[in-house]
Amino acid sequence: MSTPSATFAVWVSAWLNGSAAADDVLDALSHWAPLHDVVAVDQSTADSLDVPVRGQAGGQVAGLLAAVRRAEVSGGRMVLPVPGDVRGLGGRSEFAGVALHAGEAVVLHGAPLGLVPEPIADGVLRWTAFDIGDAPAAEHMPLGEAEHELTGAMRVAAGVLTELGVAKHRAGVREEITARVAHRSAAPWPEGTPPRALRVLQRANEVSAILDLAAEDSPGGALSSSSARRRADALRPLFDAVRIARLAAVDEAVRVFSDHADKH
Repeated sequence: MSTPSATFAVWVSAWLNGSAAADDVLDALSHWAPLHDVVAVDQSTADSLDVPVRGQAGGQVAGLLAAVRRAEVSGGRMVLPVPGDVRGLGGRSEFAGVALHAGEAVVLHGAPLGLVPEPIADGVLRWTAFDIGDAPAAEHMPLGEAEHELTGAMRVAAGVLTELGVAKHRAGVREEITARVAHRSAAPWPEGTPPRALRVLQRANEVSAILDLAAEDSPGGALSSSSARRRADALRPLFDAVRIARLAAVDEAVRVFSDHADKH
């Protein structure tokens, strides 16, 4: 599914490069929660961004956007770290640990700033800002390659679904998958987002919905620990293909908006 980090990275990149308004960014982020607040991990970062320090009542996203503009940020990059793959976080740090726990983060281009979104209450999403020093270099992920891997993952996922008997033992499974895909695809994207990136994100949502269902379903009762491990091992490469496809699609969208600004 899309994530708050994907929404922030793409919409802020579009806004900073003249393809969206600040209000559009705020409207897009409201898809994730009615209320967003912003804090900094330490006082120096709080002072540089003019936002509250962690432990105080959070500031507003609009204030964060103003700070991002002042810092001459050119765009953002989404990171989706998982145990064993924390590329893009720049090594061990508090930022890396918090991002790994949350499963996502944004690294901003042109400023040593990282952001981690985490739900802290019903309807409230908190963004914690970190000064990350020298931002790690972005690792280019060719969208075509990611799409190819995802296409293969779709075929394998359908096979796993059949092998596990999910469709046979779970009534209304197709409708459930459709509903999950619709929910995951509801986040809006800026006008001008490349169609291929949108297509890859949609396919990633479809594969993810199938995989989540396969991981949850246990025909005939609870799985033994060994069976659960085998299922997890079979599904893990498919989840990785989805994660990489999402990263590549968001990177491509950010690149297109940055290129648009360079040409004008």
